Amino acid sequence: MKMYLAEHFRENDFEEIKAIVEQFPFATCVANIGDDFELNHFPMIWRDDKLIGHIAFSNSMHKTLEDGCKAAFIFKAENSYVSPNWYPTKVQHHKHVPTWNYQVVHMHGELYFKHSDKAKIAAVGLLTQLHEKRLNGDNAWKMRDAPKDYMKTMLDGIVGIEFHINRLEAKSKLSQNREKIDYIAVMNKMDEMQFVGMNKRMKRLAER
Repeated sequence: MKMYLAEHFRENDFEEIKAIVEQFPFATCVANIGDDFELNHFPMIWRDDKLIGHIAFSNSMHKTLEDGCKAAFIFKAENSYVSPNWYPTKVQHHKHVPTWNYQVVHMHGELYFKHSDKAKIAAVGLLTQLHEKRLNGDNAWKMRDAPKDYMKTMLDGIVGIEFHINRLEAKSKLSQNREKIDYIAVMNKMDEMQFVGMNKRMKRLAER
């Protein structure tokens, strides 16, 4: 599987790629099964060369897909319609059309399913620790807050996922192909529309 990727939109900044995955962890998983595709959506956490997460046991993908099957995960960040009316140069020649700005990360590799309690506890713990701390700070929910028998029932209802990353590619289509005056206008519009991530990335690109 390949993504259309014009070279001037290729994202090579590892810290930016990492930020996209951390801030927008709800991913789309695509795997091939015969002459069809298995598509699912769930949050994943990036650690070293792996993605870690879990799915419901009732999700048949852990039965229909083989351990180690090839798959891809797609992480999509903020995105926005871009109007030609935002370009200051429009009044000069009107040679502008609408477009869409966005950031996306594709990861390719092998997918493995984990059924041990240890693996499932690690997956749930990693996910909740990260997001609870981010949202609730010192009042973060912890797995031990739930009764042990209840937690055991919940763990029995999930399957752990471990995705081994072989390669990744990322795209930041952020009006880099426009004249500077138009680029800055779009950047400011992103700030006005409160697309914080895109605005920050565009500011860093403008400083190059």
